[in-house]
Amino acid sequence: MQQVADDHRTAWRTSTDYSFLTMTFQIIDTEPGCEARRGVLETAHGVVATPAFMPCASRAVVRACTCEQLAAVGLQMLICNAYHLLLRPGPEVIAAAGGLHQFMGWQGPLATDSGGYQVFSLSQRAQITEQGVQFRSEVDGSEIFLAPEDAVRLQNQLGADLIMCLDECTPYPCEHEYARASMEMTLRWARRCRQAHHDDSQALFGIVQGSVYHDLRARSARETVAIGFDGYAIGGLSVGESRREMFEALETSLQYLPLDKPRYAMGVGTPLDIIECVQRGVDIFDCVLPTRNARHGSVLTWGGSIKINNARYRDDFRPLEADCKCPACTHHTRAYLHHLFRINEATAWTLLSLHNLHFYARLMERIRQAIGSGELQKLQRELHTWTQRDEQ
Repeated sequence: MQQVADDHRTAWRTSTDYSFLTMTFQIIDTEPGCEARRGVLETAHGVVATPAFMPCASRAVVRACTCEQLAAVGLQMLICNAYHLLLRPGPEVIAAAGGLHQFMGWQGPLATDSGGYQVFSLSQRAQITEQGVQFRSEVDGSEIFLAPEDAVRLQNQLGADLIMCLDECTPYPCEHEYARASMEMTLRWARRCRQAHHDDSQALFGIVQGSVYHDLRARSARETVAIGFDGYAIGGLSVGESRREMFEALETSLQYLPLDKPRYAMGVGTPLDIIECVQRGVDIFDCVLPTRNARHGSVLTWGGSIKINNARYRDDFRPLEADCKCPACTHHTRAYLHHLFRINEATAWTLLSLHNLHFYARLMERIRQAIGSGELQKLQRELHTWTQRDEQ
C-alpha cells in the first residue's frame, strides 16, 4: 500500500484500490504532554489522515460547492445526513444511482449521521418513544417513523464508509433524570443498531451521550464500548453549554473510550475548539461553521476573521490572505469579493466557502504536522491570539 502523504491529497486521487478494506485505524504519532495523536484511517473509498475535519454535506452537497472544488482545496472526507436524504431525494433514488458516492460525485470517504441531531433540532416535529422516532416530513407533511434498525438499513443503502447509530441528542439545559432516561434509551438503541448492521464495508460508530453530567457520560461511554463498535462519537456537545462544560463532558467521555479506535466529536467546531479537542485525544470533527459563516460574509484568515461586507474592503485590492492557494485568493481581490457579496451574487458564497474550507483543511494539516514535534501548544497560542483580533 502506498505511503500516506499528509499533504491534503486524498487516496482516491491515486490508483490504489481500497474497495476490499473494512475500516482500519492506526495511530502513527503522539504529542508529548497531552493526549493528541496523529493517525491513518483507511476506508473502502480511501485513506484519511487524522485529525481530520469533515464539511457538512447534509443533503449530499456542501452548499454552493462542487465535489471537484472541495477535493481541490484539500478536503478528505464529507459527512451527509441520512434524515435529510430520507426526505429528499429518497434512498431508492440514491441506490438506483449506485449509492451516495456515485449520486453526488464524491469518490473519497463519506460519513453519514443517522438523524439523531435532527430529533433534537426539529423536536417540535418529532415524537420519541422506545420504538423509535415519529416525525412529520418538512417536505410534504407526511408521517414518517424511524426505528434504530431503520436508521442502520437506510445508511447501509446509502453506502457511506462511516455510519452512526440512532441516538437522542438531549437539549441544554435538561434535568439529570431526563438526561439519564435519554442516555439509557440511546444505549438500548445502540444495541439494536449493532444487531441490525451487517455490512462489513461500513464502520458503525456508537454515540456517547449524557448531557453535561459526568456520571452519565461515564456510564454511557463504558456501556457503549461494551457493545463494541468500529469507532466512537461523542454527541450532545456544542448545543448551548459553556465551553468549560463542553470540555469537561468531552474529557469524561474520552476517559472510557479505547485508544485504538477513532474518536469523533460531533458538531465541533471553531478552530480553537478543534485544537483543544485534539489535545484531549479527538480524531474527527464536523461543523457547519466554515460554510455558514461564509454565506454571511465572515472569512477566516490567519490574522483573524474579517467581514467582507465592511465598506473598508470596497477598494482593497489585496487577496483575502497573501499565501492562500484557494480560488478566491488565487484569482480575486477583497474588493471584488466585497462587490459580489454586496450585490447578493451566489458566486460570493462559493468563493468565500472555498476559502474558509481551505483554511480548515490547512488548519488540520498544521495540527497534524505539529503532533509529535512538540509544536501543538505553540499553534494553539497562535490561534488564541488571532481570535482575540477578530474584526468586530
